[in-house]
Amino acid sequence: MGLIKVLGLDWKVLLAQFINFAVLLFVLFKFAYKPMFKFLDDRKDKIEKGIENAARAEDRLKEITEKELEVLKKAKVEAVEILNKAQLEAEEIRKRELTKTREEIGKIINQEKENMRQEKAEVLRDIKSEVSKLVISSVEKVLEEKIDSKKDEEIIKKMIKDR
Repeated sequence: MGLIKVLGLDWKVLLAQFINFAVLLFVLFKFAYKPMFKFLDDRKDKIEKGIENAARAEDRLKEITEKELEVLKKAKVEAVEILNKAQLEAEEIRKRELTKTREEIGKIINQEKENMRQEKAEVLRDIKSEVSKLVISSVEKVLEEKIDSKKDEEIIKKMIKDR
């Protein structure tokens, strides 16, 4: 206590200042430091959660990107398969149509051949008829008289068979 008196301090004042300081420290700790530390701890927790969420989001983004690439690869494979299938079907349809067209052309050719054969037979009949008429008229002129029609037909048939 001698030091306090040498310094010119009163122990009662010193005790009062100590109590005031303790009260001030208690009030500051209770109402300033504690809420401020709580705020800083909350802020630190939020930042840590944000970092964790960002890391999880980045991992999730990588997963989604990998899945997206997988889906794109599958889609490309499917597109190639569909394209190949469509090409095969188109080739098959082309072959069927070509075969069908060839058959139709063959039918048309056969039909035209038959028509030509019939026309040829008809033309030949017409020619024979004309030739027989010409022969009859030339024979009539040569003989100057007409032989009966029965005899005419026999002569014509005989002449046609000889040729």
